[in-house]
Amino acid sequence: MAAAFRGIALKSVVPRAMVRGIAPLAPCMRPAGMRSVASKALVEAFTTENKGASDSTDFRIMYKAGEKSISPWHEIPLYAEDGNLHFVCEIPKETSAKMEVATDECYNPIKQDIKKGKLRFYPYNINWNYGMLPQTWEDPATAHPELKVSGDNDPVDVVEIGSAAGVMGGVYKSLTGRSLPSLPPTPRPTWSTTSLMSREITKITEWFRDYKMPDGKPANMFGYDNECKGKAFTMDVIKETHEAYVNLKSGARKNTEELSLM
Repeated sequence: MAAAFRGIALKSVVPRAMVRGIAPLAPCMRPAGMRSVASKALVEAFTTENKGASDSTDFRIMYKAGEKSISPWHEIPLYAEDGNLHFVCEIPKETSAKMEVATDECYNPIKQDIKKGKLRFYPYNINWNYGMLPQTWEDPATAHPELKVSGDNDPVDVVEIGSAAGVMGGVYKSLTGRSLPSLPPTPRPTWSTTSLMSREITKITEWFRDYKMPDGKPANMFGYDNECKGKAFTMDVIKETHEAYVNLKSGARKNTEELSLM
């Protein structure tokens, strides 16, 4: 079964408007887009601590709430008290290190992805802040009814298109925006969130279409005829992936992927 990548676009609470979009690539991953509140003001309830040397396989960003160690995936709520969404920045704007929440490690720190024993980098900088929505999960055992692709076993991904770079590991509040359905040629789906102005849709689409080509891989393909979906569609995606997460965390869905749920 092919996997899918679905993207969601979100915008910051102040002073930007809400937009959102989703686009599928084939065989699929999913990105979502968002923008942070008050020009990327950090949510002060959550702090981070770096461990290990940067640019090494030992590097980790750990999270705390006060003095308590927490997981950014499990213990940062999806929804803020004001109804906006929390967004965790994994990859700051104009950087290339492929950082991600380690879903298989205790407390789910942020680390740099490794492939064939080497730290992973994009072939060029990503032009937006990239991260994830906490308390969401793309279930790899569930296929999308239209796209016929399954989840990528990760939280929903987020693309945030504000003008300033975020802090690696920073937690922000964001509004939902447009959703761009995309499915890259990988065996998994993924949702990402981005705040979308019309011209940014083309830029984001081209970036995610082409970023694997310098490594000799084909361009990613998009579903839904490259159509960006609206806010209602995006919120349905977020609701769907939050429900999947709740089922996983509660034990209603067996943790056959051996993810760290602590």
